[in-house]
Parts: sequence; C-alpha cells; structure tokens
Amino acid sequence: MRFLFLPILLFFFKGNTQTIDLQNGDLIFQSIDCGPLCDAIKQVTEGYKGLDFNHMGMVVIQGNERFILEAAGTEVALTPYKDFVSKTDLPMFVGRLKKRYQNLIPKAIDFGKRQLGKPYDVNYLYDNDKYYCSELIYDCFLDANGKPFFKLFPMTYKALGSDVYFEVWEDYFKKLNMEVPEGQPGCNPGGMSLSKKIKILGIL
Repeated sequence: MRFLFLPILLFFFKGNTQTIDLQNGDLIFQSIDCGPLCDAIKQVTEGYKGLDFNHMGMVVIQGNERFILEAAGTEVALTPYKDFVSKTDLPMFVGRLKKRYQNLIPKAIDFGKRQLGKPYDVNYLYDNDKYYCSELIYDCFLDANGKPFFKLFPMTYKALGSDVYFEVWEDYFKKLNMEVPEGQPGCNPGGMSLSKKIKILGIL
C-alpha cells in the first residue's frame, strides 16, 4: 500500500475533510481490506496521488437518504451510505464530475438502477452482463453519454514490472476453470480516480 503520503494529503484537504456536501453522481474511492485478492488489486493499480484504491461506488440520493450504487459481494446494489463507509477505516476520496459533464448524472443513475440485482462479475470480463465495481460505473456513464466516457485499459494480473502472475490470481482463475484474462479490456478504481473528467474534492 502506498498510503505513506496520507498525512500530507489530509493536511492538504483539511478544509474539506468530512464537510463535503455529497451530491448525486459523486464517486467515492475506497481501499478496503478483503484479503489477498484486494492486496493484489492494489499492487497492480495506482490512483490519485499514487494512492491505491480497490473499490468504488456512486452516490445516489433518494429523498433524505443517501445510498451508494455499487457492485460488491454477490450483486449490484444500492447500499446505505453508513454501511458503505463502514467498510474501511482508511480515508475515502470523493470525486465529482466536472460541471460540463454533470448533465450525464441522472441518466447514469437511471442506468445503474436498472442493473440492480445483476450478479457480481467474478470473471472480471467486460460486457458479460455481470459487473465488478468500476465496470458498473464505466457502463453507467457509457450509457448516459452514448459513447465511452471513462477509458478501458488492458487489464493485468501481474506485479508492476513483472512477467509473473500473482499466485493468488492464478489460483483464483483456476478455481473458475478459466485462463487468467491478461490483457483483456477493463477498468479499475485507481484509473478512474485519475480521469481528467472528475475533480477530487477531498476526504471523507
């Protein structure tokens, strides 16, 4: 994990910490502890300011209640905000679409709600009618924009600078009876946190 610079970032965002007025469509980036797989994800992705994120969701406000649209566990769900933030003790970073893109948010949320109950994408393959966390957000804004909004990149399951797969990934895909989908198009929370179409507002 590269959270060595968190004290500096916390100082930088001091004015925003825990005072962000969350809005529909805000993206929350997390680093959660879900065992060796999460550790492997963090080691092959790098996000905002060099930090590692392995999960993300989108804010949806219904009445006076805040929810997070996310693909986690077994399916796509609207998770109560308090349950989402309780997944980690580490600071979470909030990203907001830049003003010129915010007209896409209602359509993106509508698309996301239509995916509720769809299974979690345990295969990590794009466009298979299942979703992992960032894939869901990618498709929400693809649908709203009518063309790609965020970017897809070749996925890797190897340590940075290495030609060797993480053993945990080899074992994982072996149990699924499939080859490691190295190089297949995909996305991750770290990459999305670097998008020039959003602005990181601060820390929760």
